[in-house]
Amino acid sequence: MSSTNRKILFVLLSVDILLLLIAVIFFDIKIVYNTQIGYITATLVMVASIISYRRMVNARIKHNIVTMDDSRDVIDKLEDPYDLYSEEVTEIKEKDLAQTIKEEKKKLKENRRTVYQTIKDTKAALSIYRLGAYAVLILGFFYLKRQEMLHIPSYIISLGIPTVILVWVLLKEKENHSQDTIE
Repeated sequence: MSSTNRKILFVLLSVDILLLLIAVIFFDIKIVYNTQIGYITATLVMVASIISYRRMVNARIKHNIVTMDDSRDVIDKLEDPYDLYSEEVTEIKEKDLAQTIKEEKKKLKENRRTVYQTIKDTKAALSIYRLGAYAVLILGFFYLKRQEMLHIPSYIISLGIPTVILVWVLLKEKENHSQDTIE
């Protein structure tokens, strides 16, 4: 387990314990159930997404599949996403409207993706980890609803906390990494 993963796990567990203590001390058992079910299921979804995405990236690296265009730098892509201000001048020929439509339809047909390509690209989205985590999330919601213990504000807040924590830890890690490379 890498140091970043350990940090994420440590922060997620620490915040869960803190959330549990706050819910137990200041609120009733209904809020405790909502915060814990929401927080744990959202954490499972986040962890499963990270694992499935990491597996997909590692598989692409292993098979030497690169889907990135390095012809333009990142800033240029952000400032000019449609390449309107490129230095290359292309001559635009006046064409008949019907001919232009036929060419565009032909391009669309060529760019259609097969079912195999779509399934191959959605492996991370259809990962058993993610599907299982989302199933647990849905079952947790239905459990709270069926037991008439669902408290929407606490549930929604606890669903959002793991995402904020994950983004915060990753940004801190990136900041620390960039400072280490400067020094």
